[in-house]
Amino acid sequence: MTKFSDKEIHKETDRLYGKLKKLEWTKEACERIAPLTLEINGLKKGVNAIILAHSYQTPDIMYGVADFVGDSYGLSKQAMKTKADLIIFCSVHFMAETAKILNPKKEVRVPTKASCSLAESIKAKDIRDLRKKHPKAGVVCYINTTAAVKAECDACCTSANALKVIEGMPQDEIIFIPDKFMTQNLQPLTKKKLIEWDGTCIVHEEFSDKDIKNIKKLHPKAKILVHSECTPQVVKEADLMGSTTDMLSYVKNSNSKQFMLVTECGLRDRAIAEFKDKEILGSCILCPYMKEILLKDILKCLKSPTPNQIIKLSDSTIKKAKRSLDKMVEIVENQ
Repeated sequence: MTKFSDKEIHKETDRLYGKLKKLEWTKEACERIAPLTLEINGLKKGVNAIILAHSYQTPDIMYGVADFVGDSYGLSKQAMKTKADLIIFCSVHFMAETAKILNPKKEVRVPTKASCSLAESIKAKDIRDLRKKHPKAGVVCYINTTAAVKAECDACCTSANALKVIEGMPQDEIIFIPDKFMTQNLQPLTKKKLIEWDGTCIVHEEFSDKDIKNIKKLHPKAKILVHSECTPQVVKEADLMGSTTDMLSYVKNSNSKQFMLVTECGLRDRAIAEFKDKEILGSCILCPYMKEILLKDILKCLKSPTPNQIIKLSDSTIKKAKRSLDKMVEIVENQ
């Protein structure tokens, strides 16, 4: 561990506290992590690296060391715009794979090989089997899938553009994988037949419409913003169904003062930290996978990465998976 002067520690503590005090971090807590954030931020400059953090990461990562914070696809695109040689992606593993697909010449590392219940619910062979059962159907995969699965699909989509991609496909039947609740939420919005897969997010499947109704009774003016991975019963209670980016945009641009964000706790932290004039209501649910990453893992990832921390994909997988991402962009841009 690099030694820093008292002056450097004090300055870094003040910087961290200015960003984290709204989230009830104490100055003492900020002082404890200051040596780590100082070393990480110094090292990344020395090796021309950027740190990307998904909105479900912990506040010390999002506001302590990240260069960009956002959703998985947006961050991967952001990495394409930078001149960094090394990308450290604080996220679950499939998100770092997407960054590698879009940045094949850059080295991509992930601090821990964190899994995801949704991405792990389906394999490449499952797609091939589904095509045999439904030979006339197109295949659209949600971006929360592995590179191997993306490589088997016709088009990829995000939670923000899923309906546009479905509508832009030439087929009348669409195999939409892997989130069954997202499929069920999208089906009433399209005339196409959607064929679902039995995958779920362990965070979003836990939210109950009863919880939402209770918040509405207590705070009738509150806006309910729901991720499209939630159950249809929860979505029915929402003022907005969308992505994490959609939710933050809604909070930012709305004249309302009270909001409930029905998603993982990291987004609630972002809303509290970034929109000081808005009140964020209700509880959230932690993703155990997203919360696996710690500052010490990022430091290790920068200084001496293990093989598990380096994203490796074959040229063939990158080429095939990128086709599904390119198809998504083509469809959305043409609408």
